[in-house]
Amino acid sequence: MSPDGSAGPARPGFWRRRVLDPVVSLLAQGLSPETLALSLAVGLVLGLFPIIGATTALCVIAASAFRLNHVAVQLANYLAYPLQLPLILAFVRLGEDLVRAPHVAFDPRVLVRHFQQDAPGFLRDFALTGLHGIVGWSLVAPPLLVALVFLLRPPLRRLDTALRRRAPRVSA
Repeated sequence: MSPDGSAGPARPGFWRRRVLDPVVSLLAQGLSPETLALSLAVGLVLGLFPIIGATTALCVIAASAFRLNHVAVQLANYLAYPLQLPLILAFVRLGEDLVRAPHVAFDPRVLVRHFQQDAPGFLRDFALTGLHGIVGWSLVAPPLLVALVFLLRPPLRRLDTALRRRAPRVSA
C-alpha cells in the first residue's frame, strides 16, 4: 500500500509475468516468431517426456543441437511440468498397448515409497515400464510438435507485428 492509502499499481498475474513478458522480451530482442514457435514447441513436447528429471537435460541438448533459444525451450519445459505427471500413466499405457505388454499396477504413492526405500530395486523393477512410457511418448511427440509449431506461429507473428508497430523509430 502506498503512503496515501491507495493500493498502488496492481502486480501482473502469473501468466503475464512468467509467460507473456518473457515471450515479448524474446521477440523484442529480435528472435523471429518462427524460431520462437519452434523453441516453445520443442520445450513443451520434451517437457512431457515420461521420465521425471530428464526433461531439463533433454531441453538443453535439443536447444544446442538445433540452435534454438534456450530460454524459450526451458520456459515451455517449465510450463509443461503440471501435464507431465498425469501424462506419464497415459504414455505408459499407450506403450504397453503398442508392444502388447500386460498393464503394470500404477499407484503413485506406492511407486514413490518403493523408490525412496530402494532406488536401485525400483529402477530394476520399473525400467521396462519406463521404456513403455518412452515408446508411447515417442508416438505422440512428433505430431504434437508439428501441431504446436503451427498453432504458436500465427499468434507470435501477430505479437511481433504489434511490437514492431509500437517500437520507437530511430531517425538517421
